[in-house]
Amino acid sequence: MTTVSDIYNNLCELAPIESQLDFDNAGFLVGRSDREVKKVLLSLDITDEVISEAEMLGAELIVSHHPLIFTPLRALTDSSYGSKALKMAEKNIAAICMHTNLDIAKGGVNDILLSLMGAEGTDCVDEDGCGRIGEFDSDIAFKDFLILCKAALNAKGLRYYDAGKPVKRIAVMGGSGGDSIDSAFNKGCDTYLTADIKYHQFLRAQELGINLIDGDHFYTENPVIPVLADRLSSAFPQVEFIVSKLHHAIIDFV
Repeated sequence: MTTVSDIYNNLCELAPIESQLDFDNAGFLVGRSDREVKKVLLSLDITDEVISEAEMLGAELIVSHHPLIFTPLRALTDSSYGSKALKMAEKNIAAICMHTNLDIAKGGVNDILLSLMGAEGTDCVDEDGCGRIGEFDSDIAFKDFLILCKAALNAKGLRYYDAGKPVKRIAVMGGSGGDSIDSAFNKGCDTYLTADIKYHQFLRAQELGINLIDGDHFYTENPVIPVLADRLSSAFPQVEFIVSKLHHAIIDFV
């Protein structure tokens, strides 16, 4: 019999909970640790639609990247911030959320993102282990790299600043990494791929002379989900692991 605790312990081997950043709330957040698990749904986020999908599939557990509970709960009602946690508890569906600990883990979000770009990893972007730096064997024209990047992420579009440099040494950081532009530049990167870039951060990229790409939060982090499903399927062949078919990027382009 496989339990919620068994799956949680396996995930902690990949991404130890104690390595999460101070602001985070990753971990086993809802449910009973000794509950038997036969079916697991994996999704970047736990939304109402994902909870309904888990219920429809008969899944006893949802594994996500973004925490279901982030700020302290002051109420657990159907009209409060904790409404999704209440719904999951009522339906006896557990929640395990691996966030910044999975970002910085070897084989986690940022390693997968870098591998999608086809670069060989050499270093981390920040001192806390966030982000990855990699190099290509030869220069790639930035316009060509944008096409490669969009296809690799399966993204609808990219926002970018072209510093007029070819791509050779690249930094990547899944999710909101705009505060690390200087770190990427100071480590000799000519290109930085992340998400949620603000206007002043694009201006900073211009000042530094570094190519900057906003690949969208969803698209730069979601690639970890099928990889997690494959890893867990190998560890627990008696359990069915399903990647959500309902959760998707909600930001469109015109």
